[in-house]
Amino acid sequence: MSPGSIVERPQIQRTSLWQQSWAITRRNLIHIRRMPEMLLDVTLQPVMFVLLFAYVFGGAIAVQGAPDGYREWLLGGIMAQTMAFASFIVAVGLTADIEKGIVDRMRSLPIHLSAVLVGRSLSSLVHSSLGIVVMSFTGLVVGWRIRGSFLDAVLAYGLLVLWAFAMIWLGILVGSSMRSVEAVNGVMFTVMFPITFLSNAFAPTERMPTYLRVVAEWNPISSLVQAIRELWGNTVPVGPDAALPLQHPVLSTFIWTVALTVVLAPLALNAFRRRTRE
Repeated sequence: MSPGSIVERPQIQRTSLWQQSWAITRRNLIHIRRMPEMLLDVTLQPVMFVLLFAYVFGGAIAVQGAPDGYREWLLGGIMAQTMAFASFIVAVGLTADIEKGIVDRMRSLPIHLSAVLVGRSLSSLVHSSLGIVVMSFTGLVVGWRIRGSFLDAVLAYGLLVLWAFAMIWLGILVGSSMRSVEAVNGVMFTVMFPITFLSNAFAPTERMPTYLRVVAEWNPISSLVQAIRELWGNTVPVGPDAALPLQHPVLSTFIWTVALTVVLAPLALNAFRRRTRE
């Protein structure tokens, strides 16, 4: 470089929120590609759950209305559990980014701060959707079949994605509130495992004690599980003695997801703003 030469400052091009969010989404997906072990929670773990419950507990749990028995009835619960754990993925990833100072670096750039959350959410949806694909093929191996119409099947998968979107806000709230990945792991395991198991995901609610049955049938995950089982033709509608959400599971799932999003989204955004301003 000659002494008289002038170094021009590179021009910063304005980008939209969508472009910024997509760039962050690509960054997160590339991170997964370079560390494939991050996919264990949506590949190996769901397959392990399917095989364990189908072959170990399948002979001991009797279900009514499932054409191929417990193995077919089980898949809806496993898939709902996997999408519920989308909150776990977001919480851990967001906390790790904050701890490592990556969010601070992004704040120094001329981008919308919300692009960080949108990018993290989109990559989480892709992450969780991979688990649904893996479990669908695993289900076909153990005997699960979609016996409803094509539109009903698409609606069932859409409900799973919609539920994952609501759970993402829970993950943002926890990830923004906790100070370490270890704290996130402790909180999410303590919260998510009782919620998913105290439902109709793995066992019918009819045989539960009265007080547990009431809690399980009003659990939002139970509505989701019942909805996708009915849409896939893996079970029959519940009886008149069941709780109201299970009698109208598709509508109840829409209501639950909208209500959870309305409540959790403002709390999550406020927690994220407070954390990133510190």
